[in-house]
Amino acid sequence: MTGFEEHAIGMTNTDPHSTTATIHPGPLGAEDPRLAFARAVALGGRVISAVRADQLADPTPCDEFDVRDLLGHLIIVPRRLAAVARGEDALSVPDVLDGIPDGGWLAAWEAAAHEVQAAFVDDAVLARPLVFHFATMPGAVALGVYTSEVTVHTWDLAKATGQHPTWDDAVAVWALATMQRTLVAENRGDGIPFGPVVDVAQDAPAIDRLVAWNGRRP
Repeated sequence: MTGFEEHAIGMTNTDPHSTTATIHPGPLGAEDPRLAFARAVALGGRVISAVRADQLADPTPCDEFDVRDLLGHLIIVPRRLAAVARGEDALSVPDVLDGIPDGGWLAAWEAAAHEVQAAFVDDAVLARPLVFHFATMPGAVALGVYTSEVTVHTWDLAKATGQHPTWDDAVAVWALATMQRTLVAENRGDGIPFGPVVDVAQDAPAIDRLVAWNGRRP
């Protein structure tokens, strides 16, 4: 996912129900949150491309998904973000994408990434309230939430397939900061698909702290 202008954009208002936002230099320095999302997508693509056909039926850290199902779910993450940014119903995108041939995962991933690029090419989308099935939030906050979703499910996929990618610490830290404001530790259960926060050391790697906040055990 390339082609975004490199503006210094972040959000001072991280209330997920807010309809206003203030633009300022974000925690990734001079990087646009769209570029942070793109970096997460690029790493996801590398992990997806390394999945072997003989691993597709293997279990994953997501109890309800085997590797094939996890791939189908991971691909809907950018597709759902793009759909909402276009003004479509979030639930018009299924939770798992079916019908992808075993050799077609990376192409489907790249196509979904291009959908996000097209949907967010206008800077105004960063401050526009986007209506998801779980909350309404400015586009820049949504990018942080979905950067977390991409990164955590990439971690799930890497764990399931024995991969050890080099994680982007800056992206993980930024995604974690967003999730700590939008997914509080106490707001778990009752239909919210996140387990309790797992305790990790404060100086643990950024990826471990991110997945632990999302209910995974590093």
